[in-house]
Amino acid sequence: MRPDTFYAAIGGHETFVRLVDEFYRGVADDPVLRAMYPEDDLGPAAERLTLFLEQYWGGPTTYSDTRGHPRLRMRHAPYKVNPDARDRWLRHMRAAVDSLDLAPLHRAQLWDYLERAAFSMINSFEE
Repeated sequence: MRPDTFYAAIGGHETFVRLVDEFYRGVADDPVLRAMYPEDDLGPAAERLTLFLEQYWGGPTTYSDTRGHPRLRMRHAPYKVNPDARDRWLRHMRAAVDSLDLAPLHRAQLWDYLERAAFSMINSFEE
């Protein structure tokens, strides 16, 4: 692991696992978001998100090595991601980010990316 990455600075794999696990605790009880996950077990989705975030922030390239280019909008296209779904996603992710003991600058950097990503995934304005 390169020591000069955001990934390393916030604690590497363990931090991203905690973030994603906390996020999916919220998703599991959210009827709108839970319906977007066809699998009974959220574990595979959590693994994919962990790998994606780790790679994005300078960690291992396992995501691309196993799944190819992220193509986030294409992968989310089958699901109705409207402003309500975005806001729910952000609510659970905010709780997850806040559960970590990150330095204020790191928290702000992470949140800025997550918020921009959530807004970019909107593909419907239907209720």
